[in-house]
Amino acid sequence: MMAEVRIIPLGGVGEFGMNTILVESEDDILVIDAGLMLPDLDMPGVDLIIPDISYLIERKDKVRGIILTHGHEDHIGALPYMLERVEAPIYGAKLTLALVEEKLREFNIAEYRLNEVKPGEGISLGGFEI
Repeated sequence: MMAEVRIIPLGGVGEFGMNTILVESEDDILVIDAGLMLPDLDMPGVDLIIPDISYLIERKDKVRGIILTHGHEDHIGALPYMLERVEAPIYGAKLTLALVEEKLREFNIAEYRLNEVKPGEGISLGGFEI
């Protein structure tokens, strides 16, 4: 019998930005993207909006990796805030990881594990095969 898989959007559904989706199965969670959203004009004093990651923080021991689809802010912009609370290896294409490295440097985050995924290459994270 196949394990139950839950898809949990933390942002990016019905809105532009904050693209962050969790894929959860048994004892494993994958994070797909860690995006931010820019505020509307009627939100003075707000610089950016990040997803509510409280569900992820409560289950941080189950996080097997953060997979980044590309390097736009609505997909990587919240990563520094996420890494403050959830430690996990980061996976992405070479260009995406170069943008991530620069972003983490801006936030003085020195402890992280970047893993390049080449086109056509598969990875295993916990019970997931990608």
